Amino acid sequence: MRKKKVAFYTLGCKVNYCETEALQSLFEKEGYRIVDFKKSADVYVINTCTVTGLSDHKSRKAIRRARRISPEALIVATGCYAQGFPDEISAMEQADLIIGTHGREKLLEIIASLEPGRPRELVRPYGSSSPFELLPPGRRRGRSRGFLKVQEGCDQGCTYCIIPSVRGPLRSLPPPEAAERARAMVESGYRELVLTGIHLGLYGADLEEVSLGTLLEELEKVPGLERIRLSSIEPSDITRELVERLLPSKKICPHLHIPLQSGDQEILHRMNRTYTPEEYLYLIRWLRERRSDLAVSADVMVGFPGETEKHHRRSLNFVRAMRFSRLHVFTYSARPGTAAAAMSGQVERAVMERRSREMIALGQEMAAAFRRKFIATTQEVLIEKVTPHRFGEGFTPHYLRTRVALEGRGRGWPGKLVPVRLEKVEGQYLWGKT
Repeated sequence: MRKKKVAFYTLGCKVNYCETEALQSLFEKEGYRIVDFKKSADVYVINTCTVTGLSDHKSRKAIRRARRISPEALIVATGCYAQGFPDEISAMEQADLIIGTHGREKLLEIIASLEPGRPRELVRPYGSSSPFELLPPGRRRGRSRGFLKVQEGCDQGCTYCIIPSVRGPLRSLPPPEAAERARAMVESGYRELVLTGIHLGLYGADLEEVSLGTLLEELEKVPGLERIRLSSIEPSDITRELVERLLPSKKICPHLHIPLQSGDQEILHRMNRTYTPEEYLYLIRWLRERRSDLAVSADVMVGFPGETEKHHRRSLNFVRAMRFSRLHVFTYSARPGTAAAAMSGQVERAVMERRSREMIALGQEMAAAFRRKFIATTQEVLIEKVTPHRFGEGFTPHYLRTRVALEGRGRGWPGKLVPVRLEKVEGQYLWGKT
């Protein structure tokens, strides 16, 4: 009997990638073989994103592409765009199943129940008591770094963001269950786990006497887990208790992704962000006083409604002063139903694109400067892959992509922490030798 083939395409954030890995595990358990999205398959699963209008466009494009590759295949649209705009996907007449961001535990049973030529839309609205979606822990062969989703939902209410409406209320995976999943992932080969969530810093807000610090304490006890990394944490969620758990730890990576969005106070206020540039600056200084080598990366948005050239310049100057290790730059995109979409002062596309280029160039400059700080130091690199006879590749604790000259070795390196003497920077990579 021919083994059925399934292909996946993922857009968006680390949570989506984490959920795709879990869905891959579901299909593998039922005997499916995972193939590249460019190849012919029996089932295509597109995990969509709706954080920007471009994300919507890319999601639709991926659905159409799957149909062109295999006209007779079964196509599943899932994720945030599917949750928020199922009617738009239905109107395309390309997807056989539309299912949102929850209720996917029985996806294979749902697929088995589909009738040929009769598409189904199974998007369910969230309620106040919606449960945490318990998909199986993901495991991709050959990977040493994996994602562990421990939190869902957001109630922050940023004026530009549609995500709370497509991800539901705050929900947390209790620490014992999270630790059990972590143990299973370590036993299957992972050495580093990246904790993911829609609003990770509010982990435990729906549980009694539980916080992100509580969870980290549990995970540090997991045998064989070498590294723990946080995907992202809001400035207002960084407490003294959390810092005392994070910074001295030998397992928790010295890298924090702390979204900024703008370095201008007026724009932050219009965004409904809960801090000022001065408070953000104080936070970063306070963290670096406690750990001088801490890597801090951030998100920044350009072109928010009402952003003038003066606001943009102020934001550029503030970002430059922060000396980020990495900068993710987003161009504002009006999302249906958000407060920002109705604001006056919408910025012209050409102006937004120019501001984006300026901010991206600054981010690249800062990232290069941060990499250079580690030249002539020895760092442990978790090797993720090896290109035979050339180099091994992985990340340092500070989330710096590194390549290591093999010099006739390295066959057994994937999944191992290798001490590397860093010698030079080439493009996006640090290079070193053992």
